[in-house]
This record gives sequence, C-alpha cells and structure tokens, in this order.
Amino acid sequence: MAELDAFHEVLFPSAVSFGATGGPVRRNEIVTLTSGRERRNARFAESRRSYDAGTGLRSLDDVYAVLAFFEARRGSLHGFRFRDPFDRKSCAPHETPSALDQTIGTGDGTTAAYQLIKIYGSGPDAYQRPIRKPVEGTVSVAVDGAAGVAGVDFTVDATTGLVTFEPASIPQAGLSVTAGYEFDVPVRFDSEALAISLAAFKAGQIPAIPLIEVLS
Repeated sequence: MAELDAFHEVLFPSAVSFGATGGPVRRNEIVTLTSGRERRNARFAESRRSYDAGTGLRSLDDVYAVLAFFEARRGSLHGFRFRDPFDRKSCAPHETPSALDQTIGTGDGTTAAYQLIKIYGSGPDAYQRPIRKPVEGTVSVAVDGAAGVAGVDFTVDATTGLVTFEPASIPQAGLSVTAGYEFDVPVRFDSEALAISLAAFKAGQIPAIPLIEVLS
C-alpha cells in the first residue's frame, strides 16, 4: 500500500488552474465573554490555502485532463503541485522575480542552508510564509546584494525550498541573504470523488473540484 503522505512532484493541469478560485484560509477560535469582550486564538501558525479548480474548466478536454490527473493521484492519496493563479512569484504578479525580492535570512559565517520564504506585510506583524515548492530553474539568490551563481555558489532543492550554499560561499556574519523565485503550492484533492455530468457541463454547470494545501 502506498504511503498516505506520499507526494507526486507533478503539476496540476495549468490551463485549468489559471481559472480556479480560492486563496488563504485562517482558522481562529473566537470566544465572546459575558462582558462582551472577545478572546481570540489562532488554531494554526500558518495559513492554509484552498481552491476550487472546477471554475477553471473550459472544455471537455479540460474535464478529461483533470479526470486522468485525479486517477493518477489515486484521489486524495497523493499530493501534487498547483500553480496559484493569484500568488505564484516572490514579487508582484506583473513583475519579474529578482534575487533581491525576499529576505530569507542573515549570514553568521557558519549557516549554509536557508529556507525560502515570502513575507507578507511589514514590521512585527509581517507573516513569513515558507515556500517549499519553488519552480525549478527560477530561483536566484544574492548575498549583500551580490547575486550568486546557481550550481556554483549555491544549490536549491526544488522539493523542499531549501537553499544550500557551497562551503566557499557561506554568507558571512551580518550579510543579508535574499532570493527571488516562482513557486507552486503543495496540495491534494479534498474529495474522494469527482461528480461530473456531461449534460450539466454542456449546460454551463461547473462541477466542484476542491483542493487543499498540504502543510509539512
């Protein structure tokens, strides 16, 4: 039997994903006291994205592509990559990623590995989102503003988002480590079945294809 947490490094059909709806979800507990005041508590440290890919279906070929993809993943058994149509770069959607986009750490002269992150907001309230599925070949890294060379100064694990510097290129103490990249979201199907009616689809009724982010 396959492991329940197995992940397939394959991309959900792009033509469908760019018409999907969805975004980040937060789970908070809010209790109203007798005084009328509230007590609020975050259930999860990280946001978790959910999507409905059904809104991205435009043709019967799209339906078949999703059906085949669903079967190959064994339904919700295996996770996969999903290209978020709204948030898939280290920069704004209309910009090109740069090695100076996101600060991922500060050198200390000994640490060689840094996790890719994307920062939302600023100051003490900023949220640092771990980026674990960068698009291979898109990651650029700089130390103190000077861009490094992939494969010479550093390597990137596209399955974890971990940037590892070669011994001779380890960032020295106090130097800022920055990165730019494109990325995917690790998700799985959030349903055990695909309910697709040919008659309904031709009539313009879009089936629901729920996806949920896989957190590690």
